[in-house]
Amino acid sequence: MLFHQVVSEGLAHYSYLIASGTEAAVIDPRRDCDIYLQIAHNNGLSIRHIFETHRNEDYVTGSTALREACGAEIWHGRQMDFAFGKPVQEGDRFTIGSLEIMVLETPGHTEESISLVVRDLAVTPDPFMVFCGDTLFAGEIGRTDFYGPDRNVEMAGKIFDSITRKILTLGDGVIICPAHGPGSICGGTIAEHPFTTAGYERQSNPRLKMGRDAFIAHRVTESPYTPHYFRRMETWNRNGPPRTPADLFPRPLSAEALETAIRDGCQVVDIRSPTSFAGGHIRGSISLWRRGISGYAGFVLDYEKPVALVDDFNTGIDEVARQFSRMGFDSITGILSGGFGSWASAGKEIALLPSCTAPQLAERLKREPEFLLDVRHGETWRSYGHIPGAHHIYAGEVLQHLDKIPKDRTVITYCDAGFKGSLAASLLSRNGYRDVTNLLGGIAAWTQAGFETGP
Repeated sequence: MLFHQVVSEGLAHYSYLIASGTEAAVIDPRRDCDIYLQIAHNNGLSIRHIFETHRNEDYVTGSTALREACGAEIWHGRQMDFAFGKPVQEGDRFTIGSLEIMVLETPGHTEESISLVVRDLAVTPDPFMVFCGDTLFAGEIGRTDFYGPDRNVEMAGKIFDSITRKILTLGDGVIICPAHGPGSICGGTIAEHPFTTAGYERQSNPRLKMGRDAFIAHRVTESPYTPHYFRRMETWNRNGPPRTPADLFPRPLSAEALETAIRDGCQVVDIRSPTSFAGGHIRGSISLWRRGISGYAGFVLDYEKPVALVDDFNTGIDEVARQFSRMGFDSITGILSGGFGSWASAGKEIALLPSCTAPQLAERLKREPEFLLDVRHGETWRSYGHIPGAHHIYAGEVLQHLDKIPKDRTVITYCDAGFKGSLAASLLSRNGYRDVTNLLGGIAAWTQAGFETGP
């Protein structure tokens, strides 16, 4: 047997290729699907089946692109009317080499969610692995809020039953292969484990240890973030996404060409560090660090407008472009040739973002009442404290709550370590806020310097 877990950083997405003999299957492929073709080519494999464990919300599926490239059939749950592929139901079986893949219907995250139980019939009829999509994660259970509050109790009950009455009954030694790892917006506190087992989750998963009634009661009190781009992903992943561009690499733009693009409405995304952005940037650009693209681009960028990138040295841009493509951003106009330095060398206008250290902020707070804006995740705000007097708006939702942020006061943004704070500060500056400062190092620097935090 051949097994590959493909990790898509940023999205914290896990997809898989499994094979036996000369045949292979791919589970939950990402949009840039060349990696599965390369694995198959290197190992003399033919990809026969493509499985979608559920309709994804956080990224563009690669199933149709992969089918076009290799001719494999796509399979998905029967409870949704997809415009591509074929439906499966409980008990359906597929064979690749000596491996048997059996379908379990495991609703809860979505109605059509399925899990795929794998047996190696050349060894034993007992299952040894299950691909469970967004139903069960390491240390966490998938979201159940996508059908609205009126159905949250129902879906929470369904997902708990799918796990306890189906997945966990496969045996404690069965390997759990989830579709996401820590950092995914599709789960809460996912553990730092690429895999887990049914037995380990039974004993240690805090959601499962609650029991069914307590889990449901807790689940309906949660308020996970739902970025607006989820609806676009849901539509594309049900009806079939647009064809992936043949060349994802953004073309180089001179300072003059970028200036023209900005006048025509192009969004400029600065992928440098917060300190580099603070020291000088193109006015109106958005500070979005590389590892934050998958987590925040869908919150803060307009899909209908082109995007141009600004970096220091323009290295590793291929992976940056792939991150945008996985979220459906195909309108990357280009990247500033020569990096930000070329903009400065061309004599173009440069804007600054004021920043401060933790001791400087402490002194400022003694003198005047600054508007402190904590842009961390709500769970982090509630669980780990905050700077006294701070207001909370999640970085991804700042644009939806500008009415709560005064323009006539100094606004100081902060987060965990300074990255989301820089993002929020750039969004405020882009929207007419003229007195914005970002706390360098975020609350980590604040606590390290010995300053107090409030509950």
